[in-house]
Amino acid sequence: MSSLTAQILLSTETMVLRDVHCDGQCRHRSAEECASATQLVFPYRGVYLRYVGSDQSVADANHVLFFNAHEGYQVSHPLDGGDACLSLSLNESLLAELAPRPLLQGQDKLAFGVQSQRIDARAQALVALLRHHLAQGSIEALEAEALVLTMVGRSLGPRTSRSPASTHARRRLADRVKVLLASDLSRRWTLAEIGQEIGSSPVYLTQVFRQVEGMPLYRYQLQLRLARALDLMPDCDDLSALAAELGFSSHSHFTSAFRRAYGRSPADFRRSTQA
Repeated sequence: MSSLTAQILLSTETMVLRDVHCDGQCRHRSAEECASATQLVFPYRGVYLRYVGSDQSVADANHVLFFNAHEGYQVSHPLDGGDACLSLSLNESLLAELAPRPLLQGQDKLAFGVQSQRIDARAQALVALLRHHLAQGSIEALEAEALVLTMVGRSLGPRTSRSPASTHARRRLADRVKVLLASDLSRRWTLAEIGQEIGSSPVYLTQVFRQVEGMPLYRYQLQLRLARALDLMPDCDDLSALAAELGFSSHSHFTSAFRRAYGRSPADFRRSTQA
């Protein structure tokens, strides 16, 4: 049975933000549980699978997950290491303002109609900045609330996010690829190796993954690596070693990819988390 720990990072009249850690001991589906309030969950470390009825979604750092109030779900951990997430509960009226109607189940019900949605690199950076600053006590509540609203708006916005698409079978195939990529972020996979592990031709695999996620495999893996860098960077004194640990060919390769994704260098980002 997996165990959870949760630390409240921010609590105001309009929102509660928690840092939640799970040790990931449960490899099989857990007993069914439900959230007492609708939550937006931003994984930033590790991976798990979430099941709602017959539907399944992969929870990794490239996605935000929607937990509807009183809706049953189960989870399992396909890999060792557990996971960590930011879990956000928003005032209902605030959430109603922010949530686009196409994401909701109906006009008169504040519940999401999808399990998850892919977020972009800038939303990932906001998740990391919020967590690091709140953990260090280096940000006031008013600024933190503004950053939360920016993070949610970016994560739910149609031009900076993407809901899962395609058929059930193709989404399950893409899910298997996501778990494989998360199993070893430093590995420099080839299409042939992924195809062999998954049991699919490289051409079909590439087409399906792009259709489901809206981006090629290499970019999806790159965003996972960079999200891990965001997680580790404040405590890292050697960026070259971090680049090698995450599978980048050199420090300059890492810096270039990081700057393209987040608009600043790794060193600049690290300084911003320590301010």
